[in-house]
Amino acid sequence: MELYLDSADINEIEEAFKLGFIDGLTTTPTFMHRHGITDIDAAIVKLSKMVPVLMIEALGDTAEEIVAEAKRLLSLGLDKKKTVFKIPASLIAAQACKMLRDEDMMVNIHLVYNIQQAYMAMSAGATYVCVLVGRMQDQGYDALKLVDDCVKLVDKYNYNTKIMFSSVRYPEHIKNAVELGAQNITIPWKIMKNLNNNNFTEVGTQQFVNHTRQMTMKVGEIVGSKNPTIGLDAKVTDATVIMTKYGTGAVSVVDAEGNLKGIFTDGDLRRQMNVDGEKILTMKMSDFDMKMPITVDIEDKLHTAVGVFKEKQIDNIIAVSNGKPAGMVDVQDLVKLEIL
Repeated sequence: MELYLDSADINEIEEAFKLGFIDGLTTTPTFMHRHGITDIDAAIVKLSKMVPVLMIEALGDTAEEIVAEAKRLLSLGLDKKKTVFKIPASLIAAQACKMLRDEDMMVNIHLVYNIQQAYMAMSAGATYVCVLVGRMQDQGYDALKLVDDCVKLVDKYNYNTKIMFSSVRYPEHIKNAVELGAQNITIPWKIMKNLNNNNFTEVGTQQFVNHTRQMTMKVGEIVGSKNPTIGLDAKVTDATVIMTKYGTGAVSVVDAEGNLKGIFTDGDLRRQMNVDGEKILTMKMSDFDMKMPITVDIEDKLHTAVGVFKEKQIDNIIAVSNGKPAGMVDVQDLVKLEIL
């Protein structure tokens, strides 16, 4: 199935065709007017240089006028092999289609609302027959049956015509086009760019990412330069300053040689304040009965830290190197990585 973008917005056209696999662009004078384009010819020339295949209107009151308009547009510098002329379905359109096809120009008979119009277009050799599904459904017509009938007509009589599923309004239409076997679908960018969105896919992808990070990233990679440490002679007020500076809920307490002697947390501060009141503000780290904290090595993989957080239900783990504090892992570090 060919995939076409339905647009006249230069910015979204540039964005969409960066994907590298969209087959072409279809646009209309209405789209151009809506986007403030006043020089249609200049816009057409610009678009023709941006996309693999361009579908544009060729209008006229007679078949000869339609053919003349198509040739005028080609004279602007368009490539006949990369340009499809769109003509609203009518008896004159069928005649013009035959004339254009005789000169090896591609034609899209669009605004098709019934199988009779489609049949006449196919008989005239139309490259495409375009059913405006969304617009038909808005008016209460069974557009999906018409698409199905057109596809069957092509298959039954071996017409060299592709059925275009157009006027796409929502993702369900893409599913309809696939199931019906339409050979071309043209989709607005706002719908096309969201077709890959699916909650189950996102959840599964995030699980893969999380587990990969846990098995490949080291503790030291998320610690960085965050190593809130304080000496045994430092006061509680100093500890709160360090915690605020690093945005952590704890500080590593070290001796004069930098050896780890304990951990002081904001929870310790609140609990001790309930016991000693304001006196705690003058107390030193050495005044507290600190236990050795839980540690992980900076060379450990993240899954080690994850296991510790889950088992111990704590908020901070000290990362060590050669037995000395080298950083601090906060549970929020893993939350930000969407690992926890």
